[in-house]
Amino acid sequence: MQNVSFDEVVERIVERDSRYHRDAYEFIREGLEYTQQAIAGEMTDERHVTGQQLLAGLRDYALREYGPMAVTVFESWGVTRCEDFGELVFNLIEERFLRKTDTDTREDFKGGYGFEEVFSSPFLPASRRMSRLPRPAVKPSGL
Repeated sequence: MQNVSFDEVVERIVERDSRYHRDAYEFIREGLEYTQQAIAGEMTDERHVTGQQLLAGLRDYALREYGPMAVTVFESWGVTRCEDFGELVFNLIEERFLRKTDTDTREDFKGGYGFEEVFSSPFLPASRRMSRLPRPAVKPSGL
């Protein structure tokens, strides 16, 4: 069996699915490694990470690598929501670069978190973070 490089795998994927930039796949690969190292003691299967664990790891890795620019970087790659991370992962699975268990699905990435909330809000001044919270429908009495 011929070994195929990561770059060759990504090239094949991008030829058939141009929604995402090549760099998004590199981010997934690096973010997966970051996640595996971060949760090494929690993993039950050898190096297997669940969709929810990967989403948390990708969030932490993105904040570390890109800080307040994470949303801008992701948008330049065509990634705007957690479901896009799932699509990237499953594109790599379809090319046999990554493996999945019988219980892993694209649905694992659905509705994970809002990008603005986790990637932008932490860097806003406290006064602007508070103004982004929903206002109560009714004012408390006595105020």
